[in-house]
Amino acid sequence: MSTVLIIFYILSAITLSTAFLTIYSKNPIHSAIYLVLCFFSIAAHYLLFNAQFLAIVHIIVYSGAIMILFLFTIMLMNLNKEDEVHKPRITRLGAIVVFCLLSIVLIAVFINSKTIIGEYDTTGEDYQSIKKLGKVLLNEYMVPFEYASILLLVAMIGTVLISKKEKK
Repeated sequence: MSTVLIIFYILSAITLSTAFLTIYSKNPIHSAIYLVLCFFSIAAHYLLFNAQFLAIVHIIVYSGAIMILFLFTIMLMNLNKEDEVHKPRITRLGAIVVFCLLSIVLIAVFINSKTIIGEYDTTGEDYQSIKKLGKVLLNEYMVPFEYASILLLVAMIGTVLISKKEKK
């Protein structure tokens, strides 16, 4: 087995386990930390695909900005144990069963899939350069890029509104 494949399997195990712990953890701060670890392992997957720029942007945007926004929201909402709605054990058991079934299906798909062996068609253009990426983002994908910025702005405004305490 090649080293890259072993690293891929290790990163996949870390990604899946931290994603599961994000959902299953009772403490919201622990869930946020597990989600950050999941984001970093996904960024490592990008590095395996030789997409360094995408990995760095993923770390800056998701692990940096969005997770800080989540953490501030969690801290400002002041989630306590007494305010938490009691969930029956059957819902947790159902979540575990669904997770295991989905994992089995995904493992079966990966085992039965074929690997791509052979030459790739290349155009000779460097899509890793920031200059090329900027031209593509701001010319061809200008409207979706602006929609994403509006979506982030609405998320920030929503966080501020959720965090405001109501006057009684």
